[in-house]
Amino acid sequence: MFVRTFIFACIHNAGRSQMSAALFNKYADHSKARAFSAGTQPAERVHPVVQEAMQEIGIDLSSAQPQKLTAELAQGADTLITMGCGDECPYLPGLRRDDWPLPDPKGQGIETVRETREEIKKRVLVLLEAEDLLVKSKSV
Repeated sequence: MFVRTFIFACIHNAGRSQMSAALFNKYADHSKARAFSAGTQPAERVHPVVQEAMQEIGIDLSSAQPQKLTAELAQGADTLITMGCGDECPYLPGLRRDDWPLPDPKGQGIETVRETREEIKKRVLVLLEAEDLLVKSKSV
C-alpha cells in the first residue's frame, strides 16, 4: 500500500514543525501516512520549552534533531505544510502546499507554547480526518 508523506516546515525546525510532525505521527494511520519536519535554517536543537510542552502529552522530542529542508529530503513527499518560512521555503515542484500561520514558540513561555501545541493538534486532526488518515482507534 502507498504511504503518503507530509512535510511540516518552519525556519529553524525547532518548534512548530517538530510539534506538527510528532502530533501527525501520533494520530495518523501509519499504514496510510507519515510525517517528518524540516527547516530552512535548522537550529542546533529543539527548543526546550517545546520539548517540555510535548512531554506533558506523552511525546518525547528529546532526541529529535532539526534538519534542513532540501529537494532531496522532500523527494517522494506529496504535501508540504509551511509555518512562517514564507519566501524562505524552497519551491518544491509537485507538492501540494498549505501554510499554517502559527506563532513561533521561540522565546515564549510554557503557557503560550501549550496554546500553540493545542492549535497544532486541532489542525493536524482536521487534516487527518479530511484526508481519511486518522487512526480510528486513537482517542484524542
